[in-house]
Parts: sequence; C-alpha cells; structure tokens
Amino acid sequence: MKTINAAKFKEQCLSLLDSVDPEGLLVTKHGVPVAKLLPIQSEPAALIGSLKGKVRIVKDDLLSTGIRWNAES
Repeated sequence: MKTINAAKFKEQCLSLLDSVDPEGLLVTKHGVPVAKLLPIQSEPAALIGSLKGKVRIVKDDLLSTGIRWNAES
C-alpha cells in the first residue's frame, strides 16, 4: 500500500482521488497513520448469483439452525 504525508495529500487530493489503485492509499501525519483511502467497489452485479450451488437448504426449514435443544432445561 502506498503511503503519503497529510500535507502532500492535501495538495494533490483531487488527482489522488482519480488515480487511487485497488490497494488504497495510507495518509500519515508525522509518520503515524491517520487515514486510509480506498476505492469504492463498482461491480456489485458480480455478487448476484455468486453463491449458486454453494448454499444448501436442509429440510426446507430456513429458520432452523439444525441443532436440537430443550428450552426447559
């Protein structure tokens, strides 16, 4: 991850926002991290259907954990 001083970030803020890579950018003050700039993921459509075939419903009961327990004990 790239690191940049807060003063330099302030000077170059708009250009840095246009060119931030997927790894992000760490902003520091006196060598101490104070903020992390990360790009917004712009592909939410890739999540639709991503779990197809990986999730299985057992006994047609969506509300059950599958663990039997006794509330009176």
